[in-house]
Amino acid sequence: MQLTEIAPELADAADVLSDQLRVHLQRLAVFLLPHAATLDRRFLAKLKKRKFQPQQFESKIRAALAALTPGAAARILASGQPPLKFIEQVEYNGRRLAKLNLPPSSIVEALQEYDRLLTPMLRKLLPNEYANFQWVREQLHFCVILTLNNAYYQVREAETQAFYELFRVELESRNLDELLQKFLQTLSQVCQADAGHLYLLNDQRSAWVLRAKAESNVQPPRTEVPNRPAKLRELSKSRQIDPRNGTGKMLLDPGWKDQFKICWSIPLAANGRTAGVMQFGFSKPYEWLPREQELLAAAGERCLMAAEKARLMEDLAASEEQIRQLAEHMLHVEEMERRRISRELHDEAGQSLLCIRLQMELLEQSLPPEHTEWIAKLREARDLTERTILETRRLIAALSPAVLEQLGLGAALRQLVNRFRRLHPSQVKLLLGRLSRLPQYTEIIVYRLVQECCNNIAKHSGASVVNISASSADGWVRLAVEDNGVGFKVDEALARKDSFGLSGMRERVALLGGRFEIQSHPRNGSGPGNGKASFVRGKKSKGTRILITLPVAKEPPSLDLIEPIAAKPVGGKTARRMRAVGA
Repeated sequence: MQLTEIAPELADAADVLSDQLRVHLQRLAVFLLPHAATLDRRFLAKLKKRKFQPQQFESKIRAALAALTPGAAARILASGQPPLKFIEQVEYNGRRLAKLNLPPSSIVEALQEYDRLLTPMLRKLLPNEYANFQWVREQLHFCVILTLNNAYYQVREAETQAFYELFRVELESRNLDELLQKFLQTLSQVCQADAGHLYLLNDQRSAWVLRAKAESNVQPPRTEVPNRPAKLRELSKSRQIDPRNGTGKMLLDPGWKDQFKICWSIPLAANGRTAGVMQFGFSKPYEWLPREQELLAAAGERCLMAAEKARLMEDLAASEEQIRQLAEHMLHVEEMERRRISRELHDEAGQSLLCIRLQMELLEQSLPPEHTEWIAKLREARDLTERTILETRRLIAALSPAVLEQLGLGAALRQLVNRFRRLHPSQVKLLLGRLSRLPQYTEIIVYRLVQECCNNIAKHSGASVVNISASSADGWVRLAVEDNGVGFKVDEALARKDSFGLSGMRERVALLGGRFEIQSHPRNGSGPGNGKASFVRGKKSKGTRILITLPVAKEPPSLDLIEPIAAKPVGGKTARRMRAVGA
């Protein structure tokens, strides 16, 4: 056998076997072969006095250790097979010892025990060749240790890779069903099973529900297997099941009894409470070693924790969706209430004020000219009523701007900016990009956000320059409002318990699936209203900048369709009276 024909992990050990060493190794094999049976018998007797854990696998551990000795190498070489055959045997048994959880130090001690049996024999029978054979034994021992290191590394590397795959599955899975399916498939590949099923107990713990099958990428139908206290106790322990004997009744899929030679069952449990079970089927008898049991038990615990986390995430997502829908509904209700109040002000209070103003005007005209004092008082009352009518109209426009419904968002923003210019002495620039007609709900939200920004600027910033820009493209609305006011500390402003303007805007944008960003640079030592700061080209601007990006919402039910029955109809007694006098 050439070095290029063996596994890469055996190349280092094989390279040690030089031609000279092979010759001496062959001579040692010829000498040891007549004595190998006696040495093995005495070696196994020594091993029986040592206690290996777990005890039920002691015979397998002793058999694997016996395959690593110079006597085992002598049998292979005497049969005409190359030395590398022994290296392969060492590697196979090394993997078994690793899965049997035997510490490497115990292997070294066992091999030293064999050397203590072999050394007196060599000294007595071949005193002249003892030095050469001692060198051969040292080289052979080095090859064995090197190969065992590779074997243990392969087992530990496979375990590490398995847990890495489970971690990756946990991160990448989008829902609970996908998580369980990928977990089961990964573990089936790790233990080389021909089939795997994963069951979870239902909420009533009355049935085992099939949630994943390793042999199929398609989500299986959720078939249920009735649960009983006795079966729950049996499945709450990891065990190897032989379908041909009485333990076959623990298989949740009855078809496995005739399909597989051996099966494994691993509970999914946490805090002593079983929540599910994984079962694997093998078409050939496959011995379940301790290391594999521990790996699957740890994987089962991780699977249950990941499943619980995924379930909580799904519940959280459902709760967030309910909150988002409730927030949307509350925004609908808020707009509906704004419209109702504005209509009440227009149809009742507004019309009554018009009637009062008209009646005072008629009284003023009907009084004789000599009643100057009464005429003056009526004129003052009429002027006050006129100013109240104008203020009422302003409130009506702020509550529910008719231009927004009639002409769209662009016209409504222009009207809002013009009103802001009249009320606050500042330079306001409005830039409207591509802003096609959007769904009514989206236009209302954008309008309210700009309105709140303008209110905050008027109350707190003392800005002399305000820039507002709005555009829509690719299903998103982008809004930017910036000023050169005094600025503020963003974290402190958002953390204040008695402030709801910025926090309300941020929460509203977040609930609608948008992005909200505030950039503010406080002007140290400056108070509001100095009007000195301005936007300077090429320099860092002072003041505040708010950036908002909103998805274009699907059109919700029309506000008119959710109008409450208690809302008063348009027009009333006062409106009819005003129409009667020609108002």
